[in-house]
Amino acid sequence: MKEIFEFIADVGFPISAAIAAGWVVFLAMKFILASVLSAVQGLSDTIVRLDSRIKTMNHDILRADILVSQALGLRPDLSRITRLDGITDARKD
Repeated sequence: MKEIFEFIADVGFPISAAIAAGWVVFLAMKFILASVLSAVQGLSDTIVRLDSRIKTMNHDILRADILVSQALGLRPDLSRITRLDGITDARKD
């Protein structure tokens, strides 16, 4: 406690009060940003899981479409198959 009073005597009360207020603001921002970071990480994980589900559903729908096309004797839509993987069909047929 003696060191605190010596510091106040050396630099003055307004400067020491500003340093103390800055420290309080720093701790508050650290706490707030830690909670925000954990929330953002949770949302990021949720987005990754949803993206994985969407890719799985797209592949399942495409597989069902191909099976139905084959069962009915129709030609499957090759451009739709290649678009699923983000690839453009480079064949010239």
